Amino acid sequence: MAMPSPASRRGLLAGVSCAALVATAPALSETRPTLNFYGTTGLMDMPSGEAQPDALFNTSVSSFAGINRTTLTFQVLPRVSASFRYTGVGSWNDAVPEADRVGVDSFDTYYDRSFDLRFQAFEEGRYMPAVTVGLQDFIGTGILSAEYIAATKHLMPNLKVTAGLGWGRLGSYGSFGGFGDRPAFDPSEDEGGNVNADQWFRGDMAGFAGVEWQPSDRLSLKVEYSSDDYALESEGRGIFDRKSPFNFGAEYEVTPGVRVGAYYMYGSELGLGLHFIMNPDDRATTGLVDSAPTPVRPRPSPAADPDAWSKEWVTQADANGLLRNNMQKQLDQDGILIEAFGTTATTAQIRIRNIRYDAEAQAVGRTARVMAYALPASVETFEIVPVVNGTPLSKVTLRRSDLERLEFAPGAAEAIRDRTLIGEAGAPIEGLAFDPKRYPRFGWSFGPFVRTSLFDPEQPVRADVGLRLRSQYEVAPGFILAGAISQKLAGNIADGDESNSVLPHVRSDYSLYSEEGETTLDNLTAAWYARPGTDLYSRVTVGYLERMYGGASAEMLWKPVNSRLALGAEINYAKKREFEQGFGFLSGDDAYDVVTGHASVYYDFGNQFLGQVDVGRYLAGDYGATFSIDREFENGWKVGAFATLTDVSSEEFGEGSFDKGIRLQIPLTVLLGQPTRETAAYTIRPVTRDGGAMLRVDGRLYENVRHYHTQELDDQWGRFWK
Repeated sequence: MAMPSPASRRGLLAGVSCAALVATAPALSETRPTLNFYGTTGLMDMPSGEAQPDALFNTSVSSFAGINRTTLTFQVLPRVSASFRYTGVGSWNDAVPEADRVGVDSFDTYYDRSFDLRFQAFEEGRYMPAVTVGLQDFIGTGILSAEYIAATKHLMPNLKVTAGLGWGRLGSYGSFGGFGDRPAFDPSEDEGGNVNADQWFRGDMAGFAGVEWQPSDRLSLKVEYSSDDYALESEGRGIFDRKSPFNFGAEYEVTPGVRVGAYYMYGSELGLGLHFIMNPDDRATTGLVDSAPTPVRPRPSPAADPDAWSKEWVTQADANGLLRNNMQKQLDQDGILIEAFGTTATTAQIRIRNIRYDAEAQAVGRTARVMAYALPASVETFEIVPVVNGTPLSKVTLRRSDLERLEFAPGAAEAIRDRTLIGEAGAPIEGLAFDPKRYPRFGWSFGPFVRTSLFDPEQPVRADVGLRLRSQYEVAPGFILAGAISQKLAGNIADGDESNSVLPHVRSDYSLYSEEGETTLDNLTAAWYARPGTDLYSRVTVGYLERMYGGASAEMLWKPVNSRLALGAEINYAKKREFEQGFGFLSGDDAYDVVTGHASVYYDFGNQFLGQVDVGRYLAGDYGATFSIDREFENGWKVGAFATLTDVSSEEFGEGSFDKGIRLQIPLTVLLGQPTRETAAYTIRPVTRDGGAMLRVDGRLYENVRHYHTQELDDQWGRFWK
């Protein structure tokens, strides 16, 4: 029998030694998990068995030997994390003769996109280490493809050891056997983007190990034995000389959200790492400027002041108008507009538009406070009806006496919720009247814009910047005219390659829209929103719908107030606009129009998770389904992922094989220092292709409707008294 190589013996010895320590050490107070060069929990190049705190989101940038990695990692669940990575490898073709430089060898820097998934099988216990199973680059080109099982145990409160087994890249140095054969992967012959399940935990495996010591709360020192031989980069490409399997590093936490590190890698290279860390589940409690809420003014008892409880005020001329104006003066400071108001001697109904608070329950609470402050004593029942785009969405009914009694009571938010009804908006109260000054209403905004194209195959970041003028004219409740004009000042999105898609170029011509469009009409639409029946909502939009398409869009949504489930249907006619984005459309051979449509299922799973499935026809005429999952936090952060599978084959789709990506929604409250409903939304696709593309239409119903229904209000009810 052949003897193991020296490298195999060293790998096996390091793994066994650390595994013995991992298995026998008692549980101690844990130090905080740190991040590795891949932007995931680990040492330097090697992973660890730990998991980050639930919902942690980090952006990591690392570099050594001209290998640069930018990674977004999200702790989706307490034991599950997911990562998207963009890697650039410099001097990629230096070892290839110039005459032979084709395909992947034509790049000076080779850019690669990959996805990771980690699952912590066991948490650390008294004798049990934390154990994590991971898939690295399981959807991508396969250049970084690896699988691993890693275990981490604390020997002392500030000292922990890690040992593990790796396959793929992490099984390439010191290999000592494995399971079956690992299929080879050639990035020059594959479109990438497919799940490479036939490689998982197959082929040679090797051991890795490491130690991390944290002498202070901010400083970490690391040593690791790496099982990655970097055969492609060192032997195949000559990018760097891998002299040793040992890596050494020091990291320092500059602030609670920023960590930097310096490393000596593989006996020949210096490395740097930078991590930006935050938890979207944390709501900012300091640094925000906001007005104090209106106090609840207790009523005198009927016996002490019978005149205050008199109902004769109902007969006074324009009593509703006077009360509405008094309340609007109070609500102006809260950014809440009264759409309509009506009252009887005992019940008042108010329709409000919240233009400030990202927590819808806070807007409801502030409205209730003002009603309790301003309305006559005989009015006991408050009905608050939130309105979006002129459409009433729900009705929150509460008693004034509960507000007076519970404002300062222990557990006040839970107590008032137990006495509050949330239901269908229903018919308006008798005498409900719209504020005559509310319609028609004109609004506008002017400011900078940034349009990005991130992580494409040839350039990490492309962007256009300029100025944009937006306007909106609300003719009547539910009838809205809107438009936007932009002036590009600078940018490089136009430098993207010309489309080589075999499908209709429904999205892949994006660089031409940037090149030809300087002063552009981004959109110009007329939209009508309505309530055609109980639990039903509708939208019709016509005009220049987005930068690339004009046409018409019609949508219907069924969404009961107290249901987690919603069903929708949408049909669109889209015609491709001219590249200059004026009033014209493409003609001749470039002309393109299509009818698209989707049936949609939406479900709120609770615990901050929202799911969506859209089935139908896409812009390129392909048929299929889009699957989406998002985690939305109370403070407005949203992190999600989507994938679209259609009848377009991976060869027809091109690089990436199918449409997929990550989307982020970031609230601007902290940035602006004051409450706002404004957010910044980003969609990150590994590559923009034509298969699975959908029309972009502002004002789609589900996102407008659900925020004032029971589940969403309950999620944020803790801010009712704020």
